[in-house]
Amino acid sequence: MSSPTTPSPSPVRAPARAAGGEQHTTRAPEPELITGAEAVVRTLELLGVTDVFGLPGGAILPVYDPLLSAETLRHILVRHEQGAGHAAEGYAAASGRVGVAIATSGPGATNLVTAIADAYMDSVPLLAITGQVFSTLMGTDAFQEADIVGITMPITKHSFLVKQAADIPLAIASAYHIASTGRPGPVLVDITKDAQQEVVPFVWPVKLDLPGYRPIAKVHGKQVQAAAQLLARAKRPVLYVGGGVVRAHADAELLEVADLTGAPVVTTLMARGAFPDSHPSNLGMPGMHGTVPAVLALQEADLLVAVGARFDDRVTGKASLFAPDAKVVHIDIDPAEIGKIRTAEVPIVGDAKEVLGDLATAFRELGAQPAQPYAAWWDRIRSLQEQYPLGYTPTSDGLLSPQHVITRIGELSGPEAVYASGVGQHQMWAAQFIRYERPNAWLNSGGAGTMGYAVPAAMGAKVAQPDRVVWAIDGDGCFQMTNQELATCVINDIPIKVAVINNSSLGMVRQWQTLFYDGRYSNTHLNTGAGSARVPDFVKLADAYGALGIRVEREDQVDDAIRLALETNDRPVVIDFVVSADAMVWPMVPQGVSNSGVQYARDHAPSWDDEAPESGVDPDFVLPAPEGGVEPVSEADAIAEAEER
Repeated sequence: MSSPTTPSPSPVRAPARAAGGEQHTTRAPEPELITGAEAVVRTLELLGVTDVFGLPGGAILPVYDPLLSAETLRHILVRHEQGAGHAAEGYAAASGRVGVAIATSGPGATNLVTAIADAYMDSVPLLAITGQVFSTLMGTDAFQEADIVGITMPITKHSFLVKQAADIPLAIASAYHIASTGRPGPVLVDITKDAQQEVVPFVWPVKLDLPGYRPIAKVHGKQVQAAAQLLARAKRPVLYVGGGVVRAHADAELLEVADLTGAPVVTTLMARGAFPDSHPSNLGMPGMHGTVPAVLALQEADLLVAVGARFDDRVTGKASLFAPDAKVVHIDIDPAEIGKIRTAEVPIVGDAKEVLGDLATAFRELGAQPAQPYAAWWDRIRSLQEQYPLGYTPTSDGLLSPQHVITRIGELSGPEAVYASGVGQHQMWAAQFIRYERPNAWLNSGGAGTMGYAVPAAMGAKVAQPDRVVWAIDGDGCFQMTNQELATCVINDIPIKVAVINNSSLGMVRQWQTLFYDGRYSNTHLNTGAGSARVPDFVKLADAYGALGIRVEREDQVDDAIRLALETNDRPVVIDFVVSADAMVWPMVPQGVSNSGVQYARDHAPSWDDEAPESGVDPDFVLPAPEGGVEPVSEADAIAEAEER
């Protein structure tokens, strides 16, 4: 992952020279006296922050006074602090910049926790600023006191508790730097109310002194050469691409490696768009609901080049049975990910953008010609693509097929749009049936799986990318968790489009009940769709918020509704797509089993064991040293050397 640099501090005035050549120095101006609250606003402005999402309360109220007169900082008042957090996430994910959320103490701060955890799981650069009770009251169970630093310790990269106004510029600048460098993630700055009120000289930090924080950037050349050799010798390689490639802005370098090597590419749920879907080497998404070619390519590979991927259980299935014949090159900015799930023959700790660039150079210098050795591998993959294309069975109950709805949203909106998804069946369909051609076009909660993510994340994305069409693709369950942010969108002229894939149920939970609990539908019916009480009525709800509400119940209405939404830019649009509750997400690998058990559809599994080629991999194979005596180093040595650098 690449690391955005923290903006430089204001330049120091240079000595002036008199007309006769006599040099004298101009006395530096005295630091301006301002409150800690004013220091918060000024620091954000100096860091280049232009948009923040928040909700005021007693312990953060001093900050809201200077916000009123801020010239370059736009504050967007949300209706719930969780919305502020997810909006900041969406802003960051769509733009690559740090998202900022502000909340008060106690419940205001704890309402941010879900978004902070979400950002931590998905490596989103997030700066959370919270108010805290007076320092003299801390530990007394004061009104709206909560130890938010302690609460969020497991889900932040770092946290700062600020009790003195003089420490505010350094704390916020450091937090911004930590959030945006190395492996991105959330950082919390908790500021007591007396620190906000205290008047002190404003001093911009000339240097960020962060002992122990050394984001790794320099790449180990021996490891890159070893990876290039493995690629040149492999017969069945796969480039296993994770969300780290998106965070690192490494899509161009990935494309170069893919074109140079001819290796097939799979993009995880977090990496959709990192590699163009239109590229012939793209096999689609692997994992629990991945395409059959992507799932089985990983399973049958003799080499995995994992880039910015963490071998998540939703990708590997049962980890001990994942890609049993594959050697692994693991590239990641975070040393903690190397070897966490799968031992890597060639571990590379470094920025994905830099590593992929170096890997392309190293592969080119080998003079390798991989196309012919991979021919049989591609024959196998093309056979899988022909036998098991991504598709769906139209519904038989007269209701809309959700896959058709989502396909048409993608086709009519195009690849330049941004799509933010909730969590559940609609999330998987949006990942499967929309074609992604660029990074930062697909936003979702992949690690935490947070229902309610879509609407506020889409709102944040639209603020960051006002000239793009932004869709929130939501379920009727997810939509009811955060739809209050429609009010924020209406008041602040943020015209997002919301597609509610309304199957009147908690769809993914219902699917599991169908498959694994004999169709016993315990507490999954939501009464929002066809044949139900429609509580709430999403069209009336949208109208009440001042948005445009549309209901679609027939297939011949789908395109017209989407086009109307695309043409409406003076307010948000909510389309209630009434879909079948019986639609399921396929393919599927049941949780906790081998990916070899992938089901193409219900009761339909590929007989891949009979079709798979012999592995041809010698279990005692040792990578030969290249000319010059360079040998691959161990995983532990690679991490140790990287940390030393």
